[in-house]
Amino acid sequence: MRLIYHALAGFLLATAVAFPCRAAVVEQTANGFAIVQTVHIAAPPDKVYAALIHPALWWDKRHTFSGSAANLSLDAHAGACFCEALPNGGSVQHAQVVVAAPGETLRLRGPLGPFQGEGVDGALTFSLKSAGNGTDLTLENNIGGFMKGGFGDWPSRADAMLAQQMAHLKAYLETGAP
Repeated sequence: MRLIYHALAGFLLATAVAFPCRAAVVEQTANGFAIVQTVHIAAPPDKVYAALIHPALWWDKRHTFSGSAANLSLDAHAGACFCEALPNGGSVQHAQVVVAAPGETLRLRGPLGPFQGEGVDGALTFSLKSAGNGTDLTLENNIGGFMKGGFGDWPSRADAMLAQQMAHLKAYLETGAP
């Protein structure tokens, strides 16, 4: 599975310039990193938030455990789950909702994807601000803890993956298809 993440991360890094958002690993230390990305979406904040809490509509299936974004769900209430149904009745909790303020903020706690098997935690915050003809959506992802072998190039991989998700959300809202 780690080989799949390495190959996919290489592809994403090579194509990251095509994604329409400002993305950056803004800080990296021996025990963690921070990513901030902003994208302008031509839709009002309430519509962006409504789509944000339905990842099955826009999340890239290549970044799921089941291979299908349709298996993703997000119950936008504090204490609820950003989860994924797996075949044969299995499931994955990607993160827990800690703040759900419609049209303003969605904050999740938990390590996504390959970080789940490591001794790390994460805070993923989506902030929405009305701007011009739509919404400026800012994603902030803070990851910290122990990672076997160190974090290495994982921050740039996570940045590329999240930039892709933001591009999918923008495309879904502006065109109807991720």
